[in-house]
Amino acid sequence: MTRIWFLVHFIGFVAWLGGGFAAMVVSLAARDAQRSALASIAQAQAALHKRLLAPGALLVVVSGLVLTIRFMGAMTTAMSPWLMAMQGAGLLGALITLLVGLPTASRLARIDPEGQHAAYFDELRARLRIGGTVAGVLALFALVAGVIYRTGG
Repeated sequence: MTRIWFLVHFIGFVAWLGGGFAAMVVSLAARDAQRSALASIAQAQAALHKRLLAPGALLVVVSGLVLTIRFMGAMTTAMSPWLMAMQGAGLLGALITLLVGLPTASRLARIDPEGQHAAYFDELRARLRIGGTVAGVLALFALVAGVIYRTGG
């Protein structure tokens, strides 16, 4: 059963990081876009957050908690600092994705980039960019820490 949870954990990580990279590419392409096209780009980013990033982050957290509980039951030695780093960075990155990225992307998709809410639209884009960057760095750090832990480092 542990192997199935590891599979779920890896699938979640692929969805989370893959969706994050896709959202980053869309965001970079939006820098050169006309202001009128930003609404469609924001809707694409919101779809990525709803369909890839958030479910992936949620899968990682749930499967990570199950794996941690299983590990703690079979633990005979002290917990590795790399395992703790993976857990902490992954949990924090997932929380940022779920509590900052998803609501911000959803709100951004509902606002008109032109007109009276243009300044708020730009503020939300900046929040999404910063939150996504921080969550992505934490997710990558968690991935590297997990690899180091699994290889015996």
